[in-house]
Amino acid sequence: MKTPRIIALATLAVLSTLSAPVFAQGDLKEQLTIPLTDPAKPGTLKVHLISGSIRVTGYSGNQVVIEASTKQPDKPEKPRENTEGMKRISKNGSLDISATEEKNVVNVSSRLINARMDLNIKVPMKFSLSVGTVNQGDVLIENVDGEMEITNVNGDIRLVNISGSAVANTVNGVLKANFKTVDAKSPMAFSTLNGNVDVTLPATAKFDVKIKSDQGEIYSDFDVDVDKSAPQATRSAKDGMYKVTIDDWVKGKVNGGGSEIMMKNMNGNIYVRKAK
Repeated sequence: MKTPRIIALATLAVLSTLSAPVFAQGDLKEQLTIPLTDPAKPGTLKVHLISGSIRVTGYSGNQVVIEASTKQPDKPEKPRENTEGMKRISKNGSLDISATEEKNVVNVSSRLINARMDLNIKVPMKFSLSVGTVNQGDVLIENVDGEMEITNVNGDIRLVNISGSAVANTVNGVLKANFKTVDAKSPMAFSTLNGNVDVTLPATAKFDVKIKSDQGEIYSDFDVDVDKSAPQATRSAKDGMYKVTIDDWVKGKVNGGGSEIMMKNMNGNIYVRKAK
């Protein structure tokens, strides 16, 4: 297997090649700058955290810039000991974040499990994303044009002034997306369990819509040509008994139809907005 071209590590062992840690009110910060193999071509960013927030912003540069920070936990003050004339040696201060790059694909990873890490990442505007976190943070994507797969579990997902296509899913949080332009050939999906789904699309966008809210309302700025045919019934068998499930999705076409956009939640409303 070919070794990735660039390996950047934010650990104490390589502080000489990276920006030094910055301490402020118990915070620890690191910055990594990742060159791309071919800056003239689009790239891909892959990053997933266990705990923390992720912000990805498209900018006019041609490198990936990662700023990582974490708050050091407060420790109880220990009794003073006789340490006069001695220097303190500590392992504290490592964020343990790494990034590898190969053929314009940047993989970011961290072994920091028991503390929250927040990432602020700048990428060239033409970039695809695979981004996710689990606890104690939200995901914010701004000014990026590409294919996006965004996940969260206990937090919000917000996609602001993006272009291209997106598949986004969270469990406990709001999901909000605002598109400047959309890839007419790519289907999209937006879902959450507990929270509103709020998607804004260009007024001229052509798409098929498939929407379901179990305990909420559905609103749209667009004129939706709703499919009024009878809902389909699905029959399944288990242990000699039959279960019939009614498909209660709302389906229709906007501006004549196109690729499907699916939106689903259980507790919350769904909004399909037309860009002003």
